[in-house]
Amino acid sequence: MKDRIEILASGFGGQGVVRLGQIVGTAAVNQGFRVTMLKSHGTEQRGGYVRTQVVLSKEEIDSPLVEDPDFFCSFSSAAYKQFGHMMKDGVVLYDPAMVEIDESKPFRQIAVPAKDMAIEKLGRPIYANIIMLGALSAAACEILDKENMLATMLSIIPKFKDENRNAFEIGYGMVTS
Repeated sequence: MKDRIEILASGFGGQGVVRLGQIVGTAAVNQGFRVTMLKSHGTEQRGGYVRTQVVLSKEEIDSPLVEDPDFFCSFSSAAYKQFGHMMKDGVVLYDPAMVEIDESKPFRQIAVPAKDMAIEKLGRPIYANIIMLGALSAAACEILDKENMLATMLSIIPKFKDENRNAFEIGYGMVTS
């Protein structure tokens, strides 16, 4: 495992980007990692630009900035265009309903139809970020423990436990299958 793992998530306000970062950061702390998290967003509460940067390490973290993402969860084409250039050899998880990718890029890109699956399987698009969280957990399974991530998510989001558990498992299965 690398000394420093960088996770970037970006999209629009209301998609659960910040919540995803909060869950990942808390789960990593629960696993004994040192963690930093930065978030930035536009002035709008919904629909504006949002980005979450999470850095985790077993050692002291010298900078909270994500400069070479190991994982990038892209919730919008605008996010992909803005931050895709930062990727060198990591993994991009993207929602094909929201993101148009450049297939010529040398890094791994995994389609996670989070919004469509949230509507189809759970009846509401609000679960798309948890589907993406499950996918991220599977992609980062050598680093982040699945059961810890699931338990952390359920403790941070106390409502709709069955739906959120199902959403997480749907996303996890999209990457492992």
